[in-house]
Amino acid sequence: MLEALRHQFGDPIGYALPVFALFIGIELIALRVLDDEQAKGYHGRDTRASLASGVGSLVVGLVFRAAALVLYTVLWDHLAPWHLPADTWWSWALLLLGVDFLFYWYHRFAHRVRLAWAAHQAHHSSEYFNLGTALRQKWNQWFEVLVWLPLPLLGFSPWTIYAAFSVNLIYQFFVHTEKVGKLPRWVEFVFNTPSHHRVHHGSDPEYLDRNYAGVLIVWDRIFGTFRAEGRRPTYGLTTPVGTYDVLRLQFHEYGAIWRDVRSATAWRDRVGFVFGPPGWRPDQGAASGRQPGEVVHRG
Repeated sequence: MLEALRHQFGDPIGYALPVFALFIGIELIALRVLDDEQAKGYHGRDTRASLASGVGSLVVGLVFRAAALVLYTVLWDHLAPWHLPADTWWSWALLLLGVDFLFYWYHRFAHRVRLAWAAHQAHHSSEYFNLGTALRQKWNQWFEVLVWLPLPLLGFSPWTIYAAFSVNLIYQFFVHTEKVGKLPRWVEFVFNTPSHHRVHHGSDPEYLDRNYAGVLIVWDRIFGTFRAEGRRPTYGLTTPVGTYDVLRLQFHEYGAIWRDVRSATAWRDRVGFVFGPPGWRPDQGAASGRQPGEVVHRG
């Protein structure tokens, strides 16, 4: 247990923070020097909100990850039929692939179940798309604890699970930019790229609920959620929150859920408001292209 916690405080993301800062600086210089009219670039208050969200996520994440490691260690010790080595290339390759596969489904769930979306929407709330936006992470990380449960049961050492997830997140940092166009076709076919992820952050109807990939875009191609980038996306939520207040960015959707549940007169409707897809309404089901809170919450 102590060994797992020791590894937790050596999280790769902690070592990557200076690299993130360096590349944000490079992107800022590129935007200024190249004077790209198509890129929205950075906005001071928006970027500060993203950075504050990132710092908060790191602090809260220590608690969630420590609790998860306790749970994973119990499962790994008592229920896993075997223990995979943590010092071989093939076990790490399998783990990175497994984390990426589970991330696809976790990410898809977070967009299609309103209670999970209430946490994840903070990441999509910026109307800018840049490397700073990548740091606008959620604080409520409860589902991430659950999504990795199959991995300790399959014999992966608990500390390696979050290490692999951190590697996955570090990769995703670099796909949050408008300064990289389309890459060679084979790269675009296999990997998540800035072009693919711009689609994911688009609030345009044709881009909603597309390109959930972490590292490998092949999951979207296999499971029918892939969409290639066409016109430049409109970034942000379908109904903007209209604030840079970090607490409101993180928690406003929970308030919208609570108001909807209180206004409902039938238990079926209450359940639908919590566990239905974004935009679910009792009289019309899931409204195409509508996010949670659009009717009852205008920001």
